[in-house]
Amino acid sequence: MLRALGLFVWTACLLLTLVVEAVAQSPEPTVVLDVPAGAQAGPDFDPEAATRAYLDLVSPEEREQSDAYSEGGYWLQLWGLLYGLGVAWLLLGTRLSAKMRDLSVRITRRLPLQTALYAIQYVVITAILVFPLTWYEGFFREHQYDFAMQSFGPWFGDQAKGLLVAVIFGALAMMLVYAAIRRMPNRWWIGGTAAAMSVVILLSTVFPVYIAPLFNDYQELEAGPTRDSILSLARANGIPADKVYWFDASRQTTRISANVSGMLGTMRISLNDNLLNGASPEEIESVMAHEMGHYVLNHVWERIIYISLVLVFGFAFVKWAFDRALARWGRNWGVTGVADTAGLPLLIALFSIYFFSMTPVVNGIVRGNETEADIFALNASRQPDGFARVAMRISDYRKLEPGPLEALIFNHHPSGHARVHMSMQWKAEHIGEEEP
Repeated sequence: MLRALGLFVWTACLLLTLVVEAVAQSPEPTVVLDVPAGAQAGPDFDPEAATRAYLDLVSPEEREQSDAYSEGGYWLQLWGLLYGLGVAWLLLGTRLSAKMRDLSVRITRRLPLQTALYAIQYVVITAILVFPLTWYEGFFREHQYDFAMQSFGPWFGDQAKGLLVAVIFGALAMMLVYAAIRRMPNRWWIGGTAAAMSVVILLSTVFPVYIAPLFNDYQELEAGPTRDSILSLARANGIPADKVYWFDASRQTTRISANVSGMLGTMRISLNDNLLNGASPEEIESVMAHEMGHYVLNHVWERIIYISLVLVFGFAFVKWAFDRALARWGRNWGVTGVADTAGLPLLIALFSIYFFSMTPVVNGIVRGNETEADIFALNASRQPDGFARVAMRISDYRKLEPGPLEALIFNHHPSGHARVHMSMQWKAEHIGEEEP
């Protein structure tokens, strides 16, 4: 359930810590943009040589570690699927899921409340069962590769907050989905898709204002060159924003991030303090232009449309597979039909299989959007070296040069090599032009 919810949240926001007092002021960046000698502009500028000059900034040891982290992540997708299927088998095979349903029925006669009570039990129990994998993936492994900053206590506190969010939205999602199933018994896969996407839109709307601040402290970026340049870039591209927020991600991670998130009046421009304090003004501008590109190009709505199509086929597959599995094992599991909440572990298991098989498709959708936002960022910020430098910064946890098949299947963003090369091509085509 938690992993399935994560897929839904991803379509709208992309991911997801204890709030402590932040520093009173947000300093202006003091980092100077470092352009390799081989990438300096000039009459003999060669984009291929410039790309290689940037890639050579990464030592063989650093590249080996980045490759290991990325490739390990590929395997984690498989282990996560198998682990989740094991949890589903445990809940169904021991009839624990049926007992959870029976408990909900004893507490209330109202079907929506029965569904909500079952969902709460399901989310909590599965969170406990998958905690070893959650700990390994989110805590141990992040510390192993020096990306994490939290000790276990604060990290566990964030997991508890995430569990609370999952309980609330999981209960809401299951109430809507099972209401659709009961009202449309023969075409419940259509109603289920509509219900799921309604939750996605709701999450996208409330996330920046109500959920994100549960994990980090958000403050307005004070007046200064950085804020002014971001707001100027926003105004130039028709983005209705008069504030920029920064948040204290450095307590949790070494990674840089920024976003233009929200829908239906909750749009917010924000960047984390790792980016604010550790990057040059040119890098910050290129990152913010990329994030603004997603907004200007309507990528949130575009992804919602695409994911709706993915989900509707997913629900159709799940309906077909659920009926066959139920006919064979339903009596042993104590599951009476698709409208029976005790069958939720089977629904989630089938969706997990479906989404795993659709990984290249979903990644392709996201990667296409990211490429479009990259192009927008270069044209809007006109900072090719800042853009290239950011691509090198995130190479710590994204493989610089994956193989074509590897990138097609596993990469939801363009590779570091592709991004640097794109920026150097842009630079070659605009050498000699006056800065705006």
